[in-house]
Amino acid sequence: MRYLLPCVYAFAACAAFSIAFNMRGKSLVFASLGGAIGWLAYLLCAPVQNDILQFFFATMAISVYSEIMARVRREPVTGYLLVALLPMVPGGGIYYTMEYCIVGNTEMFLETGLHTLGIAGALAMGILLVSSLVRLWHIIRMTRKNA
Repeated sequence: MRYLLPCVYAFAACAAFSIAFNMRGKSLVFASLGGAIGWLAYLLCAPVQNDILQFFFATMAISVYSEIMARVRREPVTGYLLVALLPMVPGGGIYYTMEYCIVGNTEMFLETGLHTLGIAGALAMGILLVSSLVRLWHIIRMTRKNA
């Protein structure tokens, strides 16, 4: 139950967000499922005890899921990826970074800002790694097919 409820919340948040992307029917469900899978991967990586690595591995799971669903459903990867990344976005970190900046607490501003930047970098690197590997796999497959 410790893992199920947060994943249900992530699914619900992604479902609400995907409506803004004009997703309907099965696409809405599958895109929202990506958010739940990503949050489950984040929670399962808790023994790592480094939240930036948790975000990285969860983003890799989301990216793999999005690539698979895009091929299966013959739709763009971007829709699945953007919706599934919603629970991972460090909105609280951005808010507190700006709050510390406005208040003038330079030490906390830098600490929170760098941590938030690390999370954002982990998200970007997870997507980049999976996307590059998939692209490389397609190139190798096409080369073998044509040879």
